[in-house]
Amino acid sequence: MSIPLLNYPPSTSNQRVEGFEVPGDEQPAIYNTENLLSGGEIDELIRAAYRQIFNEQQLLASNRQKTLESQLKFGQITVRDFIRGLVLSDTFRRRNYEPNNNYRFVQMCIQRLLGRDVYSDREKLAWSIVLATKGLKGFIDELLDSEEYLTNFGYDTVPYQRRRILPQHNQGDLPFARMPRYGEDHRKQLEALGYFQAKPIREYRWEWQKPPYPKAARMLGKAIVIFGATFIGLVAIASALAAWELISL
Repeated sequence: MSIPLLNYPPSTSNQRVEGFEVPGDEQPAIYNTENLLSGGEIDELIRAAYRQIFNEQQLLASNRQKTLESQLKFGQITVRDFIRGLVLSDTFRRRNYEPNNNYRFVQMCIQRLLGRDVYSDREKLAWSIVLATKGLKGFIDELLDSEEYLTNFGYDTVPYQRRRILPQHNQGDLPFARMPRYGEDHRKQLEALGYFQAKPIREYRWEWQKPPYPKAARMLGKAIVIFGATFIGLVAIASALAAWELISL
């Protein structure tokens, strides 16, 4: 028995207001398959989908889903199916789902799939219940089949952060890419496992392998500098005297 989605009131946000601004350089680029004319443009669309789902810090060759890319290029799947495949891939699961709790993962998916931030903690709770009861695939299907997703992106448009820039504001909303891929709780787990501890001092087999004592190293450096400066000064003086003798002759 599936639990219905918990009700939550949407808050007044930028993406819920109709925009009348003139498009500019700061407006998000919209990629869809309705007006693609060349193979290079479909490659740009695929790169935009990777940036939206994996963000800049996870654009790795190992994250590519070449089978999905081929199916999209030949028109066998829609952009929405391609997005679904990226979110349900093993790499996305390992890098984003497993390191996070349900609340943070829900916020991440709403940002990347619906193009907006969560309205409140109650919305996080509502969707985390869906994630816990229906699993990852059921949760993603609910988001991609939602009226909000279909109204804003449909079947052929790559999701993007909606209305991040407002002309009457000095600064728009921060891009969702600024959000780290895991939270403080996962960092504490890594600290408990010793990931951030200082490495032990390595043992040297031979005495000559050991680095010099810092004080001795500083003294040696000073001596080299003084000797070098003195030598250069003597060479300069000798050159000047030799030049003077030549002039006198």
